[in-house]
Amino acid sequence: MAETPVPAHAPAPAPAPIRVLVVDDHQVVRRGLRTFLEVQEDIEVVGEAADGDEGVARAEELDPDVVLMDIRMPGSDGIAALRTLRERGVRARVLVVTSFTERRTVVPALREGAAGYVYKDVDPDALAAGIRSVHAGHVLLQQEVAEALLSPERDDPPQGRGGTLTEREREVLALIAGGRSNREIARALVLSEKTVKTHVSNILMKLDLADRTQAALWAVRHGADRLR
Repeated sequence: MAETPVPAHAPAPAPAPIRVLVVDDHQVVRRGLRTFLEVQEDIEVVGEAADGDEGVARAEELDPDVVLMDIRMPGSDGIAALRTLRERGVRARVLVVTSFTERRTVVPALREGAAGYVYKDVDPDALAAGIRSVHAGHVLLQQEVAEALLSPERDDPPQGRGGTLTEREREVLALIAGGRSNREIARALVLSEKTVKTHVSNILMKLDLADRTQAALWAVRHGADRLR
């Protein structure tokens, strides 16, 4: 009797591309970002906007995964747009792409929910990697941004709050500052994801912070390396 052929396994479907919305008041910048990103197999530019208000409207309409947001724009700027996106519960992760390096610009953007902050002179491949990183749930801060946060002009939470963290919570916080997801932290510390989530919740409560981005910002300000 002839053997019944075993059907070959169908190849796994390719993951859906990361859907990106570009918000910048300069058409040349928008066109340049679109031209580069459209050659990335795993990234799709789904729309553009020229100011913060239009960016919010397009984000609600298109439901992108990642928004590339400029900060200084006529009318409603990027900070206001970030605040509105957060208040309206828009799920998109926002990666700020700007030429402004002042601390007074960086900190409000992170406080309003930006998942990352890079400068417009970033290497194109690094930008694509940054989009993938924030889409995966990581916090992305370019080295120059971290240095701006460590500048003398500070309004940090009191250093003493860090003393309320347990040794394990300090380890988790240091990994959050390194952009690690809960799954990656669990693997690094040999813990369950549920346990990591509990530690993250405790960290946010003890430091009076709203989310992981603020936790990463706090750790960078106080020196993540000193937490471990």
